Amino acid sequence: MDREFPTVWFERYADDAVLHCVSERQAREVLAALGDRMVEVGLQLHPDKTRIIYCRDGQRRGSSEHTAFTFLGYTFRARKNRSRHGHLFWAFDPAVSKDALKRMGRELRSWRLHTRSDLSFHELARRINPVVAGWINYYGRYRPWELDGFLMRINAYLVRWIRQKYKRLAAKRKAIAKMQEIAKRYPRMFAHWRLTTSAVLV
Repeated sequence: MDREFPTVWFERYADDAVLHCVSERQAREVLAALGDRMVEVGLQLHPDKTRIIYCRDGQRRGSSEHTAFTFLGYTFRARKNRSRHGHLFWAFDPAVSKDALKRMGRELRSWRLHTRSDLSFHELARRINPVVAGWINYYGRYRPWELDGFLMRINAYLVRWIRQKYKRLAAKRKAIAKMQEIAKRYPRMFAHWRLTTSAVLV
C-alpha cells in the first residue's frame, strides 16, 4: 500500500483491514492489485469478507449492494445524527455491532447473577464491574446510547437477584424501586450506572 497506493488511507488489525478509497473506480483498482499481490505471496483475500462498501450518508445518496461493514466489533453504516443546532442528518458512523451485543449477552447469561444470593450487592458489583467497564469503555466510544438496551438487561438480572435474596422485596415493583433507590444513593456502585441515567430503569 505504501509503495503502490500512498494516498489511500487504511487501518489493519491482525488479518483484517479497511481501506479508504475516494471512488468505486479506485476501489476496484486497489482490490485487483491486492488480489494479485496476495497470489504472489501464496495467500488470497477472503472471498466472503472482501467487498467494496458504499459509504452512504446525507451527501452520498447513491445505491449499492453493500452499504455497511463490521470491523473490530463496530458496524459502520448510515445513521441518523443531530447537529448542535438540533437538525437531523445522516452520517456514516460506527456503533456496537449486533454480533458484539450477542457475545456480551451470552457472557452475561453465563454469570447467572440472579442465582448468586450468597453474595452482597457490593460483591456482585466487584465481580462484574471490570468486565462491564471494559465493554463500556470500548463499545461506548461511539454512540454509547446504543448500549442502553444491553445495560438494562444487566439491571433486569439485578432486579431478579433482589427478588431472590430478599423475600420482602419479591414483588417486581418493590425490587425495581429498591434498585433505583440504591442507584440514586450509590450511582457509581455498578460500572454501567454511570453511563446514562436511563440505564437504571428496568
